[in-house]
Amino acid sequence: MTIAISQGFACRSQLSFNLPLFNRAQKVRQSFSVSAVESLIESSVSVNNEDFRISPARDVASLTGVLKVGGNDDCKPHEWKKLCSKELGIRTSRITQPAKVVLNVLRKKGYEVYLVGGCVRDLVLKRTPKDFDILTNAELKEVMRAFPHCEIVGRRFPICHVHVDDAIVEVSSFSTNGRKLSRKPKSPMRKPSGCDECDFIRWRNCMQRDFTINGLMFDPFARIVYDYIGGMKDIQRAKVRCITPANTSFAEDCARILRGIRIAARLGFRFSRETSHFLKEFSSSLSRLDKGRIHLEMNYMLAYGSAEASLRLLWKFGLLEILLPIQASYLVSHGFRRRDKRSNMLLSLFASLDKLLAPDRPCHACLWVSILAFHEALVDQPRDALVIAAFSIAVHSGGSLSEAVDIAKEISQPHETSFHEISQPSYAYSKDELMKEVINLADSVKSALRRLTDENLVSQALIQYPQAPQSDMVFISWALSLKVCSIFDCIKRGKNRRFVSRRGGEIDYDSLALGRLDEVRDIFGRVVFDTVYPLELATQ
Repeated sequence: MTIAISQGFACRSQLSFNLPLFNRAQKVRQSFSVSAVESLIESSVSVNNEDFRISPARDVASLTGVLKVGGNDDCKPHEWKKLCSKELGIRTSRITQPAKVVLNVLRKKGYEVYLVGGCVRDLVLKRTPKDFDILTNAELKEVMRAFPHCEIVGRRFPICHVHVDDAIVEVSSFSTNGRKLSRKPKSPMRKPSGCDECDFIRWRNCMQRDFTINGLMFDPFARIVYDYIGGMKDIQRAKVRCITPANTSFAEDCARILRGIRIAARLGFRFSRETSHFLKEFSSSLSRLDKGRIHLEMNYMLAYGSAEASLRLLWKFGLLEILLPIQASYLVSHGFRRRDKRSNMLLSLFASLDKLLAPDRPCHACLWVSILAFHEALVDQPRDALVIAAFSIAVHSGGSLSEAVDIAKEISQPHETSFHEISQPSYAYSKDELMKEVINLADSVKSALRRLTDENLVSQALIQYPQAPQSDMVFISWALSLKVCSIFDCIKRGKNRRFVSRRGGEIDYDSLALGRLDEVRDIFGRVVFDTVYPLELATQ
């Protein structure tokens, strides 16, 4: 048996990891199962290759505002701008079909509708948005009446979740935001001179958001992008800046620190000077954040294709020792500096994962947690590359341990030698010995997972950081840890199981997002193997 180096490795069961681009394209759904919604949208949802049915664009004008955004590093008032979306290169064909359904239904009923937040920023940048948030002048109860499958969620800031097929579209209301503002009399919401009531309402909503690049508002029917707070300017400068002074913004909601990290990591943007300063100043406040909120934000960082950059920024700003102190301990022990551009096995594993994911093609949280646990197991006890290869193949195949060992022993391509977690081979393993080593590694990964979810062990890891707040934070839930453990249960159960051939190199992203074990195991195996046996080494 020979190993096809050009494809990572191949075997008699036609397993291969390093397939070009992994056929990442995902089919776009064109049909809807919600007949009640279909009956409402009728012809208004008919879509050609470029746009869904919208009215001609209004005249685009500019207003001069007097608002100062951010802090001392941006003293000039920003010009209020109404920009033509076509001139910005925004294509409404990028808007998902479920979002179009909601926009058309509300518009047909006579309500104003806007796309808001990060989706507008991504459309301007020609990127695929993670999701589409809609803002309307309809009351939430009116939104509820417009859709047969809709619910109001959230107590403090209620919004509507509109269900269209398997998708959820978030819809918020101007009136809800207005009531929220009325409880904050200190907010500077005086109406600037020279603006009409519609501009004031839109501007007031934008002022409640976190960063200027998230403060754009897009009317897809009029084809106008409203920019009241300098969002376009900061997009052009590739800069993340708080809308209000950063110290005020982070004091109001410290989760904005994590959102800022996530945005900067995904877009490759830098922080403004003031935002960067207070991001560090308020880092300790994260220890008071709800664990569920931390898990949500960490999942956005690690599961959507920008995990490596997110980890680097968390480390740079001193947040990693608060959120993932065991991983921070690893970086310290290897002399990894705050601004270090070198790589290591932890970052390389997530770089391999990032190649397979995208904002609209995320993974389930159990996958990135399993990578953290796997790496920690190797930090605790480095392993031979052959053992790691057999382990990754066995997990990929769902536990076909005997055949996985046979495949691994035939690998002839070189492996990565710079990682401390990969030990030098001591002698040639027999088949039984290699199988035992793989089983032992699976047990070690489960033990490492327990360390990641044990408050006492996490607290001990922070001893190395006298400057960090003492915390026993564990945001990985017990239920999630059990699911991660089930990923590796197949190693023992499938000891004598025959290899199960997978369908080509395609990834079922729906199954991956739902955390179905066969898909999660497939991607875990690819990530580990491609990190230890990178394709560039094979082709040199």
